[in-house]
Amino acid sequence: MKGQQTGIDSIEQNNKLSFAAIVQTRQRMVYNTALGIVQNEGDAEDITQEVFLKVYEKLDSFRHEANLSTWIYRITVTTSLDFEKQKKRQKRGGLLKRVFGADDAVEVPHFEHPGVVLDKKEDAAILFKAINKLPENQRIAFLLHRTEGLTNNEVAKVLKISLQAAESLQVRAKANLKNLLQEYYKKHYK
Repeated sequence: MKGQQTGIDSIEQNNKLSFAAIVQTRQRMVYNTALGIVQNEGDAEDITQEVFLKVYEKLDSFRHEANLSTWIYRITVTTSLDFEKQKKRQKRGGLLKRVFGADDAVEVPHFEHPGVVLDKKEDAAILFKAINKLPENQRIAFLLHRTEGLTNNEVAKVLKISLQAAESLQVRAKANLKNLLQEYYKKHYK
């Protein structure tokens, strides 16, 4: 009986070591993906913690049908989008907003994304504001491809769509961004 307990303990210890390795190697990826989606450092940190809690809870059910990174990207994207939806519901239902009629003006996001060089911050803020106006599927595909460096094939796997659909989302996202940015620059730099 004592030998069995030792075997169970070593399995649990190996699982904890494996999970620690997963966190160490994927933490930056999860944080950067969440940050690209929610555009708030504190929220991205919270989402990162929540993602790794979900990974830990579901690690035993991971079926290896997809690559581990793809699986973690899916969890990150879903958790980030759920977080955004919850935040929007909270904003809409706020008592002060209903009483005082606060407007819905969207501010340019202020955050430090690791991929943005210091002298390009203003341009990056304008770009991220435009990205936020894209339809959700285009926005996520674009962010995964451009800010996380995933190939269209990897984007397709993360989003569980065909390669052709992933490529189409990229083309439509670029066209929509071009239009949004042209409108912005015409309006602000006549």
